[in-house]
Amino acid sequence: MERLIVLDTETTGIEPSEGHRIIEIGCTEIVDREITENNEYHQYVQPERNVGDSVRIHGITDKFLTGKPKFEEIVSEFMDYIKGATLVIHNAPFDLGFLNHELKLFGSDERIEDQCTIIDSLELSKQQRPGTLHNLDSLCRRFEIDASARTVHGALLDAQILAQVYLAMTGGQSTLFSSEQSSDGQDQKNQKIIRVKRDIGTIKVVEANAQELEAHQNYFSQT
Repeated sequence: MERLIVLDTETTGIEPSEGHRIIEIGCTEIVDREITENNEYHQYVQPERNVGDSVRIHGITDKFLTGKPKFEEIVSEFMDYIKGATLVIHNAPFDLGFLNHELKLFGSDERIEDQCTIIDSLELSKQQRPGTLHNLDSLCRRFEIDASARTVHGALLDAQILAQVYLAMTGGQSTLFSSEQSSDGQDQKNQKIIRVKRDIGTIKVVEANAQELEAHQNYFSQT
């Protein structure tokens, strides 16, 4: 079973080194290329500081965050949720930087990369179509995915949208390619093209009879 977790965060700013913190975490699960909406993870987090000008990006106010749990109160549940999965993150260094900073703040030496494989969908998009726009809104337009609900940034909504974008970006691989297993049971990295086999059968040849040949010659002798 292939388990992907599409993850996004909202923060009070862009640099954790300047004291900015996470205020929202949103995750959507994909299992065997199917989005499983009944196993999402979503949590608002009390950042112990004002959101400041970032409220214009995500719309999350200081008042709304009053009474929300601190990161250290939700970290165990969050880490259990993502453990062993492959994380799909758009601009992964940003979110990983904040998550690892939060882990460090309460004394943990653990890093998200130690628990999960990381796929950066931003880098994937750049590889697929260099020279084009790669933000989430642009990708939604490219793959005709409805993002009309995205009036402000929201971690869960953005994760839900990115899950659809990622499946569209990687669509077709499961039908064009398949992996084989080696004799020791390990999956091989080599993939092969599946070719469609068609049983055409023997072609039947029908030859002209003498009467048809004579008619054919008479036609050309009159022209």
